[in-house]
Amino acid sequence: MRDIEIWSTARRRNMPSLKDCLESGLDFVEFLGNRTSKTNKKELRDIYNLEFKNRDGYIYPNFSTVIYALQKFNKAYIKKGRVHINVESQVRVYYGDQWRRPQGGQKGSPGTPTPHVVGGARSSTSSSGSYPARDPDTLLLTPKKRLAKEVLNRLKMNRKELTFDKGGIVMTSDPAVTDGKIHISVGRLGQLFAVKFHILNEGKGSVHFTLYTALHRMSCFTLLDERRVTRTSPLLLSPGESYQVEVQYRLHHYGHFPATMYFEFCPDRPGSKPFCILREMEAWARGALGVELGPVEPYRPYQVAIRRPVNTVIVEGEPPESSVVHHLRPSVKLGDYIYPLYLKDLSRQNMEDSEYLSDAARQKLPSVRALLFCPVRMKNYSQRFHLLLHLEEIQMEVDIRRYDLRGQTMTQDHTNKKLLTLRVPGVAENRPSVLRGDCLRVSQSEEKVQPITVYTGYVHRVELDRVKMGFSKRLLEVFLSNMKFDVEFTLNRYPLKLQHRAVDLATLHRLDDLLFPKASASTKPPLPKLRMFNRQLEDNPEQHSVIQHIVAGASKPAPYLVFGPPGTGKTITLVEAMTQVDQADPKSHILACAPSNSAADLLCERLLGHLDPHRVHRLYASSRAPGTVPKHLLRHCNWDATQDCFVLPAKKVLMQYKVLVTTLVTAGRLVSGGIPAGHFSHVFVDEAGQAVEPECVIAVAGLLRARGGQLVLAGDPQQLGPILRSPLALQHGLGLSLLERLMKHNSLYQKTGELGHYNSRFVTKLLRNYRSHPAILEIPNQLFYDNELQVFADQWERDTYRNWEYLPKKGFPVIFHGVMGKDEREANSPSFFNVSEIEVLVDYLTKLMQTQGKKGLPKLSPRDIGIIAPYRKQVEKIQKALKSVKELNQWNDIQELKVGSVEEFQGQERKIVMVTTVRSSINYVKMDQDFNIGFLANEKRFNVAMTRAKALLIVVGNPVILNKDPTWERFIRYCVDNKGYTGFNHADAEGEDDVVSRLASLKIHVQSESEQPACESDESPLQQFIHPEWRNEH
Repeated sequence: MRDIEIWSTARRRNMPSLKDCLESGLDFVEFLGNRTSKTNKKELRDIYNLEFKNRDGYIYPNFSTVIYALQKFNKAYIKKGRVHINVESQVRVYYGDQWRRPQGGQKGSPGTPTPHVVGGARSSTSSSGSYPARDPDTLLLTPKKRLAKEVLNRLKMNRKELTFDKGGIVMTSDPAVTDGKIHISVGRLGQLFAVKFHILNEGKGSVHFTLYTALHRMSCFTLLDERRVTRTSPLLLSPGESYQVEVQYRLHHYGHFPATMYFEFCPDRPGSKPFCILREMEAWARGALGVELGPVEPYRPYQVAIRRPVNTVIVEGEPPESSVVHHLRPSVKLGDYIYPLYLKDLSRQNMEDSEYLSDAARQKLPSVRALLFCPVRMKNYSQRFHLLLHLEEIQMEVDIRRYDLRGQTMTQDHTNKKLLTLRVPGVAENRPSVLRGDCLRVSQSEEKVQPITVYTGYVHRVELDRVKMGFSKRLLEVFLSNMKFDVEFTLNRYPLKLQHRAVDLATLHRLDDLLFPKASASTKPPLPKLRMFNRQLEDNPEQHSVIQHIVAGASKPAPYLVFGPPGTGKTITLVEAMTQVDQADPKSHILACAPSNSAADLLCERLLGHLDPHRVHRLYASSRAPGTVPKHLLRHCNWDATQDCFVLPAKKVLMQYKVLVTTLVTAGRLVSGGIPAGHFSHVFVDEAGQAVEPECVIAVAGLLRARGGQLVLAGDPQQLGPILRSPLALQHGLGLSLLERLMKHNSLYQKTGELGHYNSRFVTKLLRNYRSHPAILEIPNQLFYDNELQVFADQWERDTYRNWEYLPKKGFPVIFHGVMGKDEREANSPSFFNVSEIEVLVDYLTKLMQTQGKKGLPKLSPRDIGIIAPYRKQVEKIQKALKSVKELNQWNDIQELKVGSVEEFQGQERKIVMVTTVRSSINYVKMDQDFNIGFLANEKRFNVAMTRAKALLIVVGNPVILNKDPTWERFIRYCVDNKGYTGFNHADAEGEDDVVSRLASLKIHVQSESEQPACESDESPLQQFIHPEWRNEH
């Protein structure tokens, strides 16, 4: 009873688990050796405390808890105050999460093993003196977990020392070692595969084979040897003698299963120190698709060509705008806002003092750091955002260099001989973004004599992966079709310049009340009684409240915020509010904006359904490609067929429209065109959380009435914010949208009171989710939305797949499929992919295709399915798989199945969403955290990915790695509790405190990839790993 009391006390004090105490107890039994026959409790306690516990500085449980654990697992019992150990001192055959005795037991007493010859080798006797005395300084007698950590750490530091044969021992294997590892490829699941290790003593003296064990714990392999070697029953190998150990694999799941075998030896000489030899194995179970998608060549970090200063002569080309007549004349100057050169030096050194800094940079460092680290206020508003925008531009200049081309040919356009056509891979998907009016620089590849002539070409048209450019007559006169050119891409600085001007105008127009609002002394105006134009909103109290407060202008001069979690209908709420404002105030003028063209198009489409189409105008930048515009919007926008481009109307014409719809960047053209400050009574910004604050201010500063105007921001601060490239700009707040800054740092927009409600005068949180099945919504609702979201999705649509035959549990349309994959890289791309996860995804896709239209399921289109991946290379590999898998060719429009990053799926929804997490190595988790990439480092990325699905969510990932993240651990536990978990049995690794660090070490090569730079480049981590589309919302 006393042991139980001690154990209960230990549990309350958060002491080691019962399982940990058992492992320490089993190690103690091994340490005892031939002393296991001792039963005196005091004597055993003294051995434990004085010899075992203090021998290596490792912290062990106390003796009583260890004995209690041995009792609980029937490894010992106490009779008449004496401890009787009933565990034989032998190797514990490893299987899964357990160390257990092999079947059959070992002959002879545990303390005095009987000499037994196996292939000429004899078991050592521990009393003869031939085996060295046990000494904590000479034997590696440490617990299994401690042993694994120590050895794996040494493996990182000096792999050759641990894996080379030594001490006269030569180890061979079948299969043999190649590239430092034993590779096992398993084509059929369930097939037994054995690795045989042949241990030969080629030295001149005898050597004790004292121990072998697996440092990497997986349930797919078993260790076998005839003699069952252990430290208490070692095997003596005389010169020329040999012995065999076997590892049996049986894989039941596709994936990558590594293991490191540890073999320990000790020379048969007094005072000799033991040595070890390691062998690494990895078993791959993958099908033909996995093999096809494997690395095309080994990964080699991308080397950016070093640009050395050269003398150049710039020859200007012919911009397309030279022939276009815009009716909106510029009247407000737009400066260049060039960053100072010292800032580039400072950014390269991460704002730290360095010997590489110029004198000018070192002199400016204190003031720049002071500005970066101080909170944003109105008095430093423009200076701070100028600095952050400069830092972002500096990083953008580096990232755009990835697309530079060498030795390219151009062709003369057939229809316009003044234009040259260049093929640009990736331009169709905005990698890079090339728009009408952008410029590229080209020089002849063979030209080496300085000054080098550089021709600036202006883009006139983009067609799929080709751009047509206007160059000077000087190039056209000497142009030949076989000429080779080096091509340099440049940034379009126009959006940056507009943001710089916007923060200056915010200071000029004194927008303190708008950007840093305080509680108004005025009483809250009465709320109007409204009848909704959109009848669907009648019964939604939150949407109704939003519209009433906006029409009443309750928050003015402070912005009104619409907090719209996923699927809650914030866009239709904004459209209704604009319609009601138009009805209530005939003198109102509304500017409706969004960060992206697609979101602005959606706003316009919805508005045209409720307002007079002649009073709504969609304003596009002249750089917008007409083929990307919805056809029915061409009648309501600034398309000029005679000039074959979008033309800016005259100021007088623009001011006559009741509602103008633009992107935030294009709103800057209204400022430049002289639309008077205060012309717009209302500015609405949808998806405001996706815009950096200066971008949002473009639509406000100089356009909205400073006094009496109403700004409305709609978005979700719990979803992804703007895409930024500069780690410095991100770290110091440029990634915080105006919407999120107000909700985080302004008391008007925070929950108050005991019940924790928002003040509806300034902000309303929409609560009704019209998208997802409740099982899909559950975890995001708990983690990010205070469990306030309510399920209002159409029941028939959300329940479509609740009884799908391939669900682990019917009625629960959420699957987590555990996969032990491997994150790989190839060629010079630092981005990651995981073929094991792709194989599982393709299997689910095939099942979805085969079951569509059957057993009550509707017909499926590829447009109903979305696949989300955190890394660009995984996206590319999945796209390749979709084209190569014959079974999927039954879908003629398989290219309509969208595969993309989380960023590309924000604001979208699909009936079925699959998520591949890729990560399978803890080494790279730290990289994700440092660089804010992947799923493990970013809760917002997790939230967006999990909330896109309407009826079925399938997540594929490595549970061992993901469980180390609290957000993912919660989701996986939720799936397990609801029987939605399938695939690799993650319980095999459950409870292992150090299994993740082992996994990491087992995948490190001679030079640790985790210790090398991810890429020999100054490119941003975002560019290297995610490679998002470049923004082109001008």
